[in-house]
Amino acid sequence: MMRRLVLGALLAGACLAAQAHRFHAGITDISFNPGTGSIEVVHTYMAHDIEALLANLYQRQFDLSDPQDEAVLRKYVDKQFYLLAADKSRLPLRWVGVTTNVESVVIYQEIEKTPLASAVRVHDEVLSDFLPDQVNTVNVNHGGKIGTLTFDRNKTEQLLP
Repeated sequence: MMRRLVLGALLAGACLAAQAHRFHAGITDISFNPGTGSIEVVHTYMAHDIEALLANLYQRQFDLSDPQDEAVLRKYVDKQFYLLAADKSRLPLRWVGVTTNVESVVIYQEIEKTPLASAVRVHDEVLSDFLPDQVNTVNVNHGGKIGTLTFDRNKTEQLLP
């Protein structure tokens, strides 16, 4: 009897683990830092999704603490996420860095000495080219007023709120 209980508990745990990652989502926060005069962009993605993307693109494992591997991620993010000015030109996002843990990958970017009003559109296709059900949420903080945009495979560019 005890053996069946233990086996049942193990099977239940395995089922929960298999169902734990049924959605694919990313969150990006955009804000203006009055201390630096810069637009700050912080992206948070599930580590498993970033690892799967890079492994799929390059058929190898990645270690984002390695500068060369981080550069590969940077190139991908620079292609898939950008802010546009009124004249439709890309604003120069500078890669600040990345932090990782078992659960998430956090990417830091900034546009130096630029007011938030300079950015009028956002383009976000990070992971949606790889994961059909990927949903990216972008929160824009305009001096305490927060506007939220949602992006997916079919909606990749929007006006900033």
